[in-house]
Amino acid sequence: MRQLIAAVILSTGVLEAHAAAAETVDLELVLLADASRSIDEAEIRFQRQGYAAAITHPEVLGAIAQGFEQRIAVTYVEWGEASSQEVVVPWTVVDGPESAAAFADALLEAPRRAFGPNAIGNALAVAHALIETNEFDGYRKVIDFSGDSAYSFGGVPVAEARAAALAADIVINGLAILCRAEACSGRPVAYDLEAAFAQTIIGGPASFVVTADRDDRFAQAVRRKLLLEIAGNPEPASRPLRLADQKDG
Repeated sequence: MRQLIAAVILSTGVLEAHAAAAETVDLELVLLADASRSIDEAEIRFQRQGYAAAITHPEVLGAIAQGFEQRIAVTYVEWGEASSQEVVVPWTVVDGPESAAAFADALLEAPRRAFGPNAIGNALAVAHALIETNEFDGYRKVIDFSGDSAYSFGGVPVAEARAAALAADIVINGLAILCRAEACSGRPVAYDLEAAFAQTIIGGPASFVVTADRDDRFAQAVRRKLLLEIAGNPEPASRPLRLADQKDG
């Protein structure tokens, strides 16, 4: 499995070696956002706005402040085809309103960088590698995967990338994007996307799936998801932020 991760690192070139001493944080969190060919420019912007609003929300900042270290490390990555997983915002320590705002501003300003058909396995492998090679030592490590499809075309098999991440004690959670309004214009799928995420993508102790089923609820779903990840102790969510059956491996 280490060879799998190394191959992805060499093929993508998105990572750099770090020699600095590790900084302790409560959580290392990779926000792994869908930028595949089913996602148009409006939905790229919509997703980023949802994450920017969530990371700066008082409830999320309050959850961070409840942690032992009172800070988390976050990076935002957009994924597409096998050769297109791009770091939009590099690892950033969020420990209050100023650092959260700086992360949000950087996220909203950056251009789109990922394209092509789904390569979910490569996306998970790159997120895994970003956690393994960063400058932080988190009590918990989480990949926050979002997408509007569970299909993957080429590249690293999803099952192998998932197994490698779970073996490294990384939890994978999911955000199933079902919203299909004007500002959220991807293509609907003909199967239960949340169930597919639960069966093939998420994993680890207390892993879960949150569904964004309308555009006006997207930011709320993202915020709910971040709160659960920062707290590290998911609890049943009220409708319409439906949680899938939890999985632990």
